[in-house]
Amino acid sequence: MTSRKLGLRLAACLLNVSEARNKHIVEKIANAALHDQHGHKHPDTSVLNVFSDYDYNRSVITIVSTAEQIGRSVTSACVEGFACIDLSQHDGVHPCLGAIDLIPIYPLSDVRPEECGLVAQVIAEDLAALVPGCSMFLFGHADEKTKKGLAEKRRSLWWFKKNTKADLTQLKSDVGAHPSKRYGLTGVGASPYVINCNVTLDTKDVAAGRLIANAIRSRADGVQALAFPHNGQVEIACNVESRVNTQCPNLLSESRKFISYSICSESYFYVCPRHLENQIRELARLQGINTVGAALVGFTPQDCKKTAEYAISNGIGEFWKKRRGIFM
Repeated sequence: MTSRKLGLRLAACLLNVSEARNKHIVEKIANAALHDQHGHKHPDTSVLNVFSDYDYNRSVITIVSTAEQIGRSVTSACVEGFACIDLSQHDGVHPCLGAIDLIPIYPLSDVRPEECGLVAQVIAEDLAALVPGCSMFLFGHADEKTKKGLAEKRRSLWWFKKNTKADLTQLKSDVGAHPSKRYGLTGVGASPYVINCNVTLDTKDVAAGRLIANAIRSRADGVQALAFPHNGQVEIACNVESRVNTQCPNLLSESRKFISYSICSESYFYVCPRHLENQIRELARLQGINTVGAALVGFTPQDCKKTAEYAISNGIGEFWKKRRGIFM
């Protein structure tokens, strides 16, 4: 890929919405990222990927834009999503607390996580004004008070144990109204890039899958893992975090297990998805279980940057229609 428009300060949002079974709604949300409320095209914006999972009833929409524009593009998509999705009607095996469940802003090039945190704060404030009744919790660099990461904030909100039947009245928001049954509670924040990586086990034994997910969390630096029933099998869903070198104690001795990249002279590292897949395969075999596939939900940070540069430089807003999912 080549870029005719160099020097872009780029950021990404892997927007998680609680809808996957109605393709029309998901595509409306994706298209809304490309236009404002008057139908005018957002500049320097592209939707790179739309990944929908029927069992999870959850879609991940990869939106990229300049640091100056991404907030408006993401806000447009979220306003459409809140109008279309009623969380009280949601049914899926994946945990969620919000109709728009997660709005993470990640730096891609010449942007720091701290600036992405400011963008996330503006998104939360704008949504509270544009969608009366919606509510948000802040995490990472958007959470000025605690800087707690997403996993820690989710634990405090019982995200890992609760679902759409949860008593939302017991939860508190950082921005906006008290959580409602229709909109729920949306996570808005910023951090270095997080990869979504799923590995499928050839079993229906969810308890065995949970043991494997627990083992992966203790083995792999910067990896959050959960096990879900999925299409008659079990899927290990992993969030692979990018971390600075001081957060990777085994980096020098186990460098082959990590992949590195740099933004604004800061080096980041994440567990190689191939290595993660091999680790899960090894743990599964100890229980007599085979793995039958693995997939990235979208991109690695390097590929996201390159693809964003190409799509934006060539004016391709609906890039997701020109590609297929990336499989390991």
